[in-house]
Amino acid sequence: MLLTATAIVFVAFVALSMPIVFALGLAGIVGLALGGFPLQMLPSSLVAGSQNWVLLAIPSFVFAGMLMERCGMSHALVDLARALVGWLRGGLGMSVIVVSYFFSDICGSKMAEVSALGSTLIPSLKRAGYRPEDGASLISSGTAMGMLVPPAIFMIVIGDVTNTSVVALFLAGFIPAATIGLCLCILVFIQAHILGWPRDTRPSWRFLLKAAREAAVPMVVPVVIFGGFFFGVFTATEAGAIVAAYAFLAALLYYRNVTLREMFYIAYESALLTAAVVFLLAVATIFQYLMGVTEVPALLAKVLAPLGATHWLFLLGTALMTMLFGMVLEGLPAAVVLIPVVFPIAKELGIHPIHFDIVQTAAVGIGLFLPPMGVGLLMALRFAQVPVGRHAKSYWPYLIALLIGLMLIICIPELSLFLPRSAGMVR
Repeated sequence: MLLTATAIVFVAFVALSMPIVFALGLAGIVGLALGGFPLQMLPSSLVAGSQNWVLLAIPSFVFAGMLMERCGMSHALVDLARALVGWLRGGLGMSVIVVSYFFSDICGSKMAEVSALGSTLIPSLKRAGYRPEDGASLISSGTAMGMLVPPAIFMIVIGDVTNTSVVALFLAGFIPAATIGLCLCILVFIQAHILGWPRDTRPSWRFLLKAAREAAVPMVVPVVIFGGFFFGVFTATEAGAIVAAYAFLAALLYYRNVTLREMFYIAYESALLTAAVVFLLAVATIFQYLMGVTEVPALLAKVLAPLGATHWLFLLGTALMTMLFGMVLEGLPAAVVLIPVVFPIAKELGIHPIHFDIVQTAAVGIGLFLPPMGVGLLMALRFAQVPVGRHAKSYWPYLIALLIGLMLIICIPELSLFLPRSAGMVR
């Protein structure tokens, strides 16, 4: 009854267009008051929820991603992707998937990625004969896949929430992201033959070498992140500082198209976004406390008990729940509200924490681009100027490809665990 009243208050505030973080906080306060719990829980929960050193990585990665997007690094990565796969039928469509993989490793923010890729690629797709809804589907599915490629801010948050190594999560995401990306590329190849999509370029070593040379500056970031994490050179927080410093120097000395004033503004925007994320984590601890005292974890354990005998079925069930949360509440609220309740159950069943977190990360990525309310999908549709109803007819094959990739990640844990195990981070 207490949680029902709290949920009603939360939904009412969201319906009044209040930001989710404040709606969560006020609903939590109402829940404490209705339950007769001491309001001293509020300040102690806020402090405890925001005191984790790994959260220091968020402002660095956000700043680096926003600065790199502002420099125009996405254009060089698009040319590299076109040189790699553009000579295949439907090559421009596959380039969207490939560049989503590259750019996610640099950007860190899904909304910034949708903005950069949508503005850069939608016009090119239209000129090549792709329908606007196909362009929106490619951007949406590629960015959903990119949620698994570090340095995704969601990975930092879910690592904090589940007390799991963020570095191990970063390493674990590379192969699952490539798995989903391969599923999407196979779909694009099939679609290209059915719908008559053209080849984008001719095979050319000259074009490939030129594109690789121009993309060398942004491609340093994924190489440094992967190598540094795999060999244990630095932590996630140190990696954020290194990437931010590299982005600053690249913008100042190489691209020279961003002024110091603009950099200060980007730093200011990064601070605001970081504050929102940390505040969200802090207020979510109130919900976690309320769920604990009302025995929600025990109730969920009973509900999910029939799925516990088969790990893949349990992971699929929780992934579907996370997808719906991600569609309605966006990714971070889904992580801080739902996952802390489900994670102990998964751990008790013997599911590896890294595998569980990677599955949930993939599910949130799909949820962000799930019709009709996924905020990432709506943003992609805005760039393509396509209504939701018209787009849904052409989007379902991409959703199926995303779900097939998700099922492969669920059923083959080694896809998530191979790189962290090779680096000696997990057994």
